[in-house]
Amino acid sequence: MSQLKWGFVVLAAIALAGTMGCTSKEKEAAPAEGAAVVEEKVAVVAEEPLKPLPELGELNMEKVALGRKLFHDTILSGDGTLACSTCHTLDHGGAEPRKTSKGIRGQLGPINSPTVLNSSLNFVQFWDGRARDLREQAEGPVANPIEMGATWEGVVKRLEGNAKYVAEFKALYEDGITKNNITDAIAVYEEALITPSRFDKYLMGDQNAITDAEKKGYETFKAVGCPTCHNGVLIGGGMFQKMGLVNDYFKDRGTEVTEADLGRFNVSKNPAEKHFFKVPTLRNVELTPPYLHDGSRATLEETVRVMGKYQLGRDLTEAEINSIVTFLKSLTGELPPYARLPGT
Repeated sequence: MSQLKWGFVVLAAIALAGTMGCTSKEKEAAPAEGAAVVEEKVAVVAEEPLKPLPELGELNMEKVALGRKLFHDTILSGDGTLACSTCHTLDHGGAEPRKTSKGIRGQLGPINSPTVLNSSLNFVQFWDGRARDLREQAEGPVANPIEMGATWEGVVKRLEGNAKYVAEFKALYEDGITKNNITDAIAVYEEALITPSRFDKYLMGDQNAITDAEKKGYETFKAVGCPTCHNGVLIGGGMFQKMGLVNDYFKDRGTEVTEADLGRFNVSKNPAEKHFFKVPTLRNVELTPPYLHDGSRATLEETVRVMGKYQLGRDLTEAEINSIVTFLKSLTGELPPYARLPGT
C-alpha cells in the first residue's frame, strides 16, 4: 500500500474512532448448570485523539553524550562554521528562527527546518519523508552543498584527527569512527530529546495540569476538526497531507511555486502527491515560529487561521483561533537535563 493511501486509511480510522470510541466485550465464564445467567457486559472507553508521550526506555548515556557533542560541533560542516544545532536550536524549540535555513557560505535553503524535539516519533523524517529514520536524516545535511557543505570522507578524517573523538568512538563502536557510527550517535541523542508537557499530565488524569481556558481550547481544537491530521503522541507526524486540501493555498499565496512546494512528489514522482507534506508535530509549537513549510506565517494565530481556511474549509472566528492558540501553548514541554552541552 502506498504511503499516500496509508495516510487516508489512518485518517479514516481516526475519524471513526473519534465518533464511536472503542468498544470491548467482557464475557464471564460459562455458568454451571442451574446457576443464574450473567448478562454480557459491554465496556465503552472514550478514545482521545491525542496521546501522552511514551516514557523513554533505557538510554546509553555515553552515546547520548557523544551524539550531543557531535550535534553541536561545527566540525561536521565543510568550512567549520555550521553545526546541526545551527538550524535546530534548542532555545527555539529545536527549530530555527528563520523563514528558511541558512547554510554554508550564507546560502539560503528552500524550506523551513522542522523541530528535532520528539522527532524519533515521526513516521518518516523531513517534510517530504525522504528519510526513513533519524539515522538517514542525520546523513543528508552534512553532504548537502547548500546546507553543511562537507563530504563524509572529509568529516571522518577530521574526527580521526581529534584524539578525544577517537577515544570516545573506540569505547562505543568496534569499528571506531565511520559515517554510520557518526549518524547513529547523533540519532541516539535525538531519540532522547523527548519533552513531556503539562498537557501530557492532563491526558494521564491530572485535571489540574492545565487551565480551564486550555481545556476549552482543546475542546475547540477537537470540535473544528484539527485532530483529523494532528493526532497521536506527536499531535502530528503520522501521515502525509496536502497543503491546500480544501482551498488552493499556493494560488492564494501569490508567489511562484517552488520545487520545495511540491513536497512528497519530489520523492515519489507521483503527480497525486504534489503539495503533500508530513503533518508537523504541534508539540512545542509555541517556540518555533515562523510556521509552515515555507516559513510564511509569523504567529500561531495567523497559522491557525490559515489551517482553518485551507485544510478544514472553515473561516474560524477570532474567539476560536485564540482558544486554540491557548491550548497549543499547553503543549510546550521541558527539555531533558542532558539535552544541552555541559556549561551551556
